[in-house]
Amino acid sequence: MLNTQNILKTMEMIDQQHLDIRTVTMGISLMDCIDADATRCCEKIYDKITSRASGLVRTVEAVQREYGVPIVNKRISVTPVALLTQAAGGDCAAYAVALDRAAKACGVDFIGGFSALVHKGYTEGERRFIESLPEALAQRIWSAPASMWLPLDRASIWTL
Repeated sequence: MLNTQNILKTMEMIDQQHLDIRTVTMGISLMDCIDADATRCCEKIYDKITSRASGLVRTVEAVQREYGVPIVNKRISVTPVALLTQAAGGDCAAYAVALDRAAKACGVDFIGGFSALVHKGYTEGERRFIESLPEALAQRIWSAPASMWLPLDRASIWTL
Protein backbone atom coordinates (compact mmCIF):
# COMPACT_ATOMS: atom_id res chain seq x y z
CA MET A 1 0.00 0.00 0.00
CA LEU A 2 1.26 3.47 -0.83
CA ASN A 3 2.29 5.55 2.11
CA THR A 4 2.04 9.35 1.72
CA GLN A 5 5.23 9.81 3.73
CA ASN A 6 7.17 7.52 1.36
CA ILE A 7 5.87 9.42 -1.66
CA LEU A 8 6.96 12.74 -0.15
CA LYS A 9 10.42 11.34 0.70
CA THR A 10 10.83 10.10 -2.87
CA MET A 11 9.78 13.47 -4.28
CA GLU A 12 12.30 15.16 -2.00
CA MET A 13 15.06 12.81 -3.16
CA ILE A 14 14.27 13.54 -6.82
CA ASP A 15 14.12 17.29 -6.27
CA GLN A 16 16.87 17.92 -3.71
CA GLN A 17 19.22 14.95 -4.06
CA HIS A 18 18.84 14.49 -7.83
CA LEU A 19 17.67 10.88 -7.58
CA ASP A 20 17.63 9.14 -10.93
CA ILE A 21 17.75 5.71 -12.48
CA ARG A 22 21.19 5.37 -14.03
CA THR A 23 20.44 2.80 -16.71
CA VAL A 24 17.75 0.55 -18.08
CA THR A 25 19.25 -2.40 -19.95
CA MET A 26 17.51 -4.80 -22.31
CA GLY A 27 19.30 -8.13 -22.69
CA ILE A 28 18.99 -9.96 -26.00
CA SER A 29 20.32 -13.42 -26.79
CA LEU A 30 21.83 -13.66 -30.25
CA MET A 31 22.48 -17.40 -30.20
CA ASP A 32 19.68 -18.01 -32.71
CA CYS A 33 21.42 -15.61 -35.14
CA ILE A 34 24.32 -18.01 -35.73
CA ASP A 35 24.64 -18.77 -39.42
CA ALA A 36 27.34 -20.42 -41.53
CA ASP A 37 27.43 -17.23 -43.64
CA ALA A 38 28.89 -14.23 -41.77
CA THR A 39 26.97 -11.67 -43.83
CA ARG A 40 23.69 -13.43 -43.13
CA CYS A 41 24.64 -13.69 -39.43
CA CYS A 42 25.18 -9.90 -39.28
CA GLU A 43 21.80 -9.35 -40.97
CA LYS A 44 20.13 -11.62 -38.42
CA ILE A 45 21.82 -9.72 -35.57
CA TYR A 46 20.59 -6.38 -36.90
CA ASP A 47 17.08 -7.70 -37.51
CA LYS A 48 16.75 -9.32 -34.10
CA ILE A 49 18.01 -6.31 -32.15
CA THR A 50 15.89 -3.82 -34.07
CA SER A 51 12.75 -5.97 -33.82
CA ARG A 52 13.14 -6.68 -30.09
CA ALA A 53 14.38 -3.26 -28.94
CA SER A 54 12.51 -0.94 -31.29
CA GLY A 55 10.22 0.23 -28.49
CA LEU A 56 12.80 0.32 -25.70
CA VAL A 57 13.47 4.06 -25.71
CA ARG A 58 9.78 4.91 -26.09
CA THR A 59 8.85 2.60 -23.20
CA VAL A 60 11.59 3.94 -20.92
CA GLU A 61 10.56 7.51 -21.66
CA ALA A 62 6.91 6.64 -20.89
CA VAL A 63 7.94 5.12 -17.53
CA GLN A 64 10.04 8.20 -16.83
CA ARG A 65 7.06 10.51 -17.51
CA GLU A 66 4.62 8.35 -15.55
CA TYR A 67 6.73 8.10 -12.40
CA GLY A 68 8.65 11.38 -12.69
CA VAL A 69 12.05 9.77 -12.07
CA PRO A 70 14.74 10.67 -14.62
CA ILE A 71 16.27 7.69 -16.45
CA VAL A 72 19.72 8.61 -17.70
CA ASN A 73 20.72 5.81 -20.12
CA LYS A 74 18.94 3.29 -22.31
CA ARG A 75 21.15 0.33 -23.12
CA ILE A 76 21.11 -3.00 -24.95
CA SER A 77 23.31 -5.92 -23.93
CA VAL A 78 23.74 -8.89 -26.25
CA THR A 79 25.37 -12.31 -26.26
CA PRO A 80 29.18 -12.04 -26.55
CA VAL A 81 29.69 -11.71 -30.29
CA ALA A 82 32.82 -13.89 -30.27
CA LEU A 83 30.51 -16.86 -29.74
CA LEU A 84 28.84 -16.06 -33.06
CA THR A 85 32.04 -15.27 -34.97
CA GLN A 86 33.48 -18.66 -34.05
CA ALA A 87 30.57 -20.36 -35.78
CA ALA A 88 30.17 -18.05 -38.77
CA GLY A 89 33.69 -16.70 -39.17
CA GLY A 90 34.08 -13.71 -41.45
CA ASP A 91 35.26 -10.20 -40.74
CA CYS A 92 34.80 -9.54 -37.01
CA ALA A 93 34.54 -5.79 -37.62
CA ALA A 94 31.38 -6.42 -39.68
CA TYR A 95 29.69 -7.62 -36.50
CA ALA A 96 30.62 -4.37 -34.74
CA VAL A 97 29.11 -2.42 -37.62
CA ALA A 98 25.90 -4.48 -37.39
CA LEU A 99 25.65 -3.79 -33.65
CA ASP A 100 26.31 -0.09 -34.16
CA ARG A 101 23.69 0.19 -36.90
CA ALA A 102 21.14 -1.58 -34.71
CA ALA A 103 21.90 0.66 -31.72
CA LYS A 104 21.45 3.77 -33.84
CA ALA A 105 18.21 2.44 -35.33
CA CYS A 106 16.83 1.79 -31.83
CA GLY A 107 18.02 5.14 -30.48
CA VAL A 108 19.77 3.71 -27.42
CA ASP A 109 22.71 5.32 -25.64
CA PHE A 110 24.87 2.19 -25.40
CA ILE A 111 25.13 -1.31 -26.81
CA GLY A 112 27.35 -3.92 -25.21
CA GLY A 113 28.32 -7.36 -26.37
CA PHE A 114 31.07 -6.95 -28.94
CA SER A 115 33.00 -9.12 -26.55
CA ALA A 116 34.68 -12.42 -25.85
CA LEU A 117 34.60 -14.52 -22.70
CA VAL A 118 38.31 -15.03 -22.11
CA HIS A 119 38.64 -15.23 -18.34
CA LYS A 120 39.81 -18.87 -18.49
CA GLY A 121 41.86 -18.62 -21.66
CA TYR A 122 40.76 -18.32 -25.24
CA THR A 123 40.31 -20.31 -28.39
CA GLU A 124 41.78 -19.56 -31.79
CA GLY A 125 38.48 -17.91 -32.78
CA GLU A 126 38.49 -15.69 -29.70
CA ARG A 127 42.11 -14.74 -30.37
CA ARG A 128 41.14 -13.68 -33.92
CA PHE A 129 38.22 -11.76 -32.44
CA ILE A 130 40.43 -9.88 -29.96
CA GLU A 131 42.95 -9.14 -32.71
CA SER A 132 40.11 -7.58 -34.73
CA LEU A 133 39.50 -4.86 -32.12
CA PRO A 134 41.74 -2.24 -33.79
CA GLU A 135 40.00 -2.78 -37.13
CA ALA A 136 36.57 -2.58 -35.48
CA LEU A 137 37.60 0.65 -33.74
CA ALA A 138 38.88 2.08 -37.02
CA GLN A 139 35.56 1.35 -38.77
CA ARG A 140 33.49 2.65 -35.88
CA ILE A 141 31.86 6.01 -36.50
CA TRP A 142 31.92 7.58 -33.03
CA SER A 143 28.70 9.53 -33.02
CA ALA A 144 25.64 9.89 -30.82
CA PRO A 145 23.29 8.49 -29.81
CA ALA A 146 24.86 5.05 -29.73
CA SER A 147 28.23 4.10 -28.38
CA MET A 148 29.96 0.91 -27.41
CA TRP A 149 31.83 0.60 -24.15
CA LEU A 150 35.28 -0.82 -23.62
CA PRO A 151 36.17 -1.65 -20.01
CA LEU A 152 39.36 -3.58 -20.57
CA ASP A 153 39.44 -5.51 -17.37
CA ARG A 154 42.14 -8.06 -17.66
CA ALA A 155 40.54 -11.21 -16.45
CA SER A 156 36.98 -11.30 -17.63
CA ILE A 157 35.09 -9.87 -20.56
CA TRP A 158 36.50 -7.80 -23.38
CA THR A 159 33.87 -5.39 -24.63
CA LEU A 160 34.02 -2.81 -27.37
